[in-house]
Amino acid sequence: MRKPWLVGVLLAGVLLGACTDPASGPEVAPPTPSVPTATHRQAPAAPVKSAPGVLYLGDSLAMESQRVLGRELRGTLGATYTSAPYSGTTLCDYLEGTGARSLVPDGDKAAALVRALHPDFVVLQFWGNAWGYTPCMDGITYDADRQTYLRRYASDIGRLTAQIAAAGGAQRPTIVWVLQGPDPITPERVRAVNALYGTSVRSTGDIVADAGKAVSPAGARYRWTQYLPCTAYERAHPDYCTQPGNGRTTLHRDDDYLHFCLAPTTSTPRPCPVRSPGILRMAREITRVIGARAPSRSGG
Repeated sequence: MRKPWLVGVLLAGVLLGACTDPASGPEVAPPTPSVPTATHRQAPAAPVKSAPGVLYLGDSLAMESQRVLGRELRGTLGATYTSAPYSGTTLCDYLEGTGARSLVPDGDKAAALVRALHPDFVVLQFWGNAWGYTPCMDGITYDADRQTYLRRYASDIGRLTAQIAAAGGAQRPTIVWVLQGPDPITPERVRAVNALYGTSVRSTGDIVADAGKAVSPAGARYRWTQYLPCTAYERAHPDYCTQPGNGRTTLHRDDDYLHFCLAPTTSTPRPCPVRSPGILRMAREITRVIGARAPSRSGG
């Protein structure tokens, strides 16, 4: 009975492995940082510029989405935007002090980029590496020991939050944790990881963007689907309503249940080169959440 599950895990490993290339860097290269003393602090109600600065970090889902999110943030909010995703990574890869055990170089760690760029928002999109692909997970996998995996993930959420807060200092950026979409192989894992993000923001004053809901069926938040009914926006923009005859659009390719880019996966990571409804749906939700938060932080 475990064979389909194992095949799915192996497929996911191949898909993420094919996307992994730490040579793919940010749009703006920061300096190499020194390691700070991480402290955890509440997000202050600090003022932001009328056009927010946004830093976007994450794994292969962020890698494929980075251009679309940048376009939405710039076009809708006039944001300044930097992205530095690395495929195959998880939270610990962006922690300072991980050295050679990380797939992210020192200059692209979350805290280093916060010190260099002084963003108002740091958007973190991580599906949750579940099979020990990156060395910084120390071999901990969801399949082998679910509770140990979730405890480690919760710890890394806290550590990454603390490092970002310390790097921001008096102008601590707001962290936006992106809630993930359904996983057909381990649906409860995604639910648990999203719950950890929710627990974190309740104690820190940060926020979540439920982008995963935008790629889930109505009334079935954690049920995976390859297709959804076209939205009004997609019907008005036919390139995003891929099957107009039956009023539905495609979220995933037939050979990739995880990613939302409708172009084939390549061995070298890249932003998605084709219009992909799932990517745009999630980017629009992240943009909406940031836009709703930015006025309240400036006292408007």
